[in-house]
Amino acid sequence: MAGVQVVWAANHWPAAVQVHANNHPETQHACQDLQQADWSQVPAHDLLMASPACQGHSRARGKERAHHDAQRSTAWAVVSAAEFHKPESVLVENVPEFAKWQLFPAWCSAMGALGYALSPMILDSADHGVAQHRRRLFIVCTRSKHPVELKLPRREHVGSAQIIDFEAGRWSAINKPGRSNATLSRITEGRKAHGSRFLTAYYGNEQGGRSLSRPVGTITTRDRWAVIDGDRMRMLSVDECRKAMGFPADYQLPTRSKDAMHMLGNAVVPIVARDVIDALKRAA
Repeated sequence: MAGVQVVWAANHWPAAVQVHANNHPETQHACQDLQQADWSQVPAHDLLMASPACQGHSRARGKERAHHDAQRSTAWAVVSAAEFHKPESVLVENVPEFAKWQLFPAWCSAMGALGYALSPMILDSADHGVAQHRRRLFIVCTRSKHPVELKLPRREHVGSAQIIDFEAGRWSAINKPGRSNATLSRITEGRKAHGSRFLTAYYGNEQGGRSLSRPVGTITTRDRWAVIDGDRMRMLSVDECRKAMGFPADYQLPTRSKDAMHMLGNAVVPIVARDVIDALKRAA
């Protein structure tokens, strides 16, 4: 989307690597723990894009646990790669809580010691014309004396009605045996506010419903958002979530819905990344 060539990509999950390879057959791929990577085997590059594991920082995972330490430490792989290759720019994406990590100041100092000036910013994908509110921290690191100032576009918000196909999907009756009281309560409140058609969250802090004129809330790694249409309901489909994430319609995903949703929920919104890279090129 940004008109750059992706020369190398890697992840520890074989299925994710295979999906990326299916969509980018010209790219060299590796499947490994990136903390163990041999950066001498990675092609030279101008821009390093990295999304260290966010589970140890995200509020969605509740209280921090000791086993998250290994996931948080994946951020140091960025420093290791930058030290070896010294690309002109490094773009790091994570949840906003990444900046509250106890070792975040040390991480920033390490990048600074390598000659990078850091420009952190929190971006919402909805501001980039994507039908989803998704606030993420982007840290633009450049080999410059001062942090770069990017001029990013701010587009009109797109409502979730633009991504929903009411003629598709597997619907079920709202008032069916086994439906939880919490779900029925959310739907009742949603009807009061939005009528017969709206979205409601299956879990999380959002109560009631969400108007279809608004972007959907954050797409997560498991089904979260339900479509309400009169007396029937269903979860957002993989295709609808792919649209909410801003991926092209022909972007290949796993055939197993659970895997596809997991990858979409873990992904970076391509349009946001494109806008940042475009602005970075203009500022260079």
